[in-house]
Amino acid sequence: MKLLITGSSGLIGSEVAEFFLQRQDEVHGLDNNQRAKFFGAAGDTNWRRQSIQEAYGQYRHHNLDVRDRAGILKLIEELKPDSIVHAAAQPSHDLAAQIPFDDFDINAVGTLNLLEAARRHCPASPFVFLSTNKVYGDGPNRLKLTETEHRWEYVDDNFRDGIDETFSVDQCLHSLFGASKASADFLVQEYGRYFDMPTCCLRAGCLTGPNHSGVELHGFLSYLVRCNLTETEYTIFGYKGKQVRDNIHASDVARFIQCFIEKPRSGEVYNIGGGRENSCSILEAFRMTQEITGIPQVSRYVDEPRKGDHICYISDMTRIRNHFPEWQLEISLPQILQEIVAAWQRRLADSKTVQSQE
Repeated sequence: MKLLITGSSGLIGSEVAEFFLQRQDEVHGLDNNQRAKFFGAAGDTNWRRQSIQEAYGQYRHHNLDVRDRAGILKLIEELKPDSIVHAAAQPSHDLAAQIPFDDFDINAVGTLNLLEAARRHCPASPFVFLSTNKVYGDGPNRLKLTETEHRWEYVDDNFRDGIDETFSVDQCLHSLFGASKASADFLVQEYGRYFDMPTCCLRAGCLTGPNHSGVELHGFLSYLVRCNLTETEYTIFGYKGKQVRDNIHASDVARFIQCFIEKPRSGEVYNIGGGRENSCSILEAFRMTQEITGIPQVSRYVDEPRKGDHICYISDMTRIRNHFPEWQLEISLPQILQEIVAAWQRRLADSKTVQSQE
């Protein structure tokens, strides 16, 4: 099988690339390291691209921007991939307000470029889009919540398993990032339904894992662990640090993508995340990380939440499990944190070694 993966040096893209490369598939990665432009040196993903290129001879890299319409049309016409996994994005809702044109052009227009290229040249190839739970905007914040010692919780038992795909995306604050990703989400659905193409949107919770180049504006657990290990002050923005996120390991996402490629459907939408079992608040993440590292977490509190930030978000995955009962989460939250801690310890040690040799 021949795959095209956009954002192939990022967290999800690189995990998906390695997953299929290990199966001896032909993988073409598309990534021009925009994350370094967005977030500086801490967000640079070239190290991940290099590690994949060194490990897998059948990997082919394309230094191409999804905004380059002519380039995207030409590449997909030449490759005619059997499947497309679209993980490239401007990923921060905070940063989007500072770069609205870049944000929309990358997230929405870039997705349109890929979809139209696929329709013209490989319309039967499954198209998997990494969407986001931010398409629901701050609507989940309108649900009644109760405050416990370390987290916020839903009051209504109907939301015990979290937010499902029927939750409204209208009449709420999304952030410009949420709006651009929602635009892309709707396009992916429309190409699936209108043109009968095999497409799906994965409305993800917190995507995470040891290969994340986490920064303050994007990469919750990765950035938190890095702050802990370097004894850097972590800033909590509002909600008493009790805001809840559900976390899913990138490899669990990669395994689902394989399931969808093998049994594709048209115009589907799935909430995908860690569910209740892999959910935690910031305060709970502090405690779990400290138990692993033995290092007290340094933090400060700002009594002003990020605009549009969810107070409590858990992905209800009833639909995805009903459609694909063979897929289940394999990596628990404690395992995720163990892996992230070990990865950052290696990377920080390698960085110190390089600095000492200079």
